[in-house]
Amino acid sequence: MARVDDFQQARDLAALELANQKLAEIADRSGFETIGIDKLRIPFLDRVYTVSYPEFAFRDAYEASAEVPLQEQVLVLHYLLGCQPRLTGQWVAYREIPGAGFYYGPFVKRAIDPLKKVFGQNIAAFQKAAGKLGGTPIDAGPAAFQLDVLPYAPIQIFVWEGDDEFPAEANILFDASIGDYLSPEDAAWLGSLPIYRLMALGR
Repeated sequence: MARVDDFQQARDLAALELANQKLAEIADRSGFETIGIDKLRIPFLDRVYTVSYPEFAFRDAYEASAEVPLQEQVLVLHYLLGCQPRLTGQWVAYREIPGAGFYYGPFVKRAIDPLKKVFGQNIAAFQKAAGKLGGTPIDAGPAAFQLDVLPYAPIQIFVWEGDDEFPAEANILFDASIGDYLSPEDAAWLGSLPIYRLMALGR
C-alpha cells in the first residue's frame, strides 16, 4: 500500500508537469469544463471539485472546508496528464489491463471482495446506491450499472446475489483504452474508489 508521502509526491510531480501545459488543451482532451481562465470543474462521483491552474490545488465546490483525499487528487491529475477523448466500447476485467497482474490481488481485496460482502446479499441496496451515485443501469442483469467516474474513464459494476447454493459474485470492467493512459495502480483506484462511495450510500 502506498503511504501518504508517496501520494503527496505523486500529486506534486503530476501538478508540476501539468503546469507546463495550456489549460485549454488539458480541458479539451479530458472532457472537463473550465471556469474562467484559471480553473477546471471536476465532477467526481458524488462530489464536485474546482482545481486551480497552474497550481492544481483542489477544493470542494460546495463545501470549501471539506478535505479532498490525496488518492482522488492523484487519480484525477494522472487522468488529466494522459487521457485522450476516445473510448473503444470494449470492456475488460482488471487482470486484462497490461501490467495489472502484480496488482490483481490487492485490487480484489480493495474492490471486488468488499462489493460482494456488502451487496452480495442485498441487491436492492446496491441498486439504490448506484442510482444515487449517477449509475446507469445496463442490460446485464438486475444489478449491473455503468459509472462515468471520469469523462473518458467509465467502469461497469456487476453484482450477482448469493443464495444457499451459490456464493455472491461481483466484477468490475473497464474500457479497454484505460491501459493507454493510466497505470495499473491508478486503474485499481479508478475501480475501487467508487465502491466505498457505494458502500456509504447503501447504508
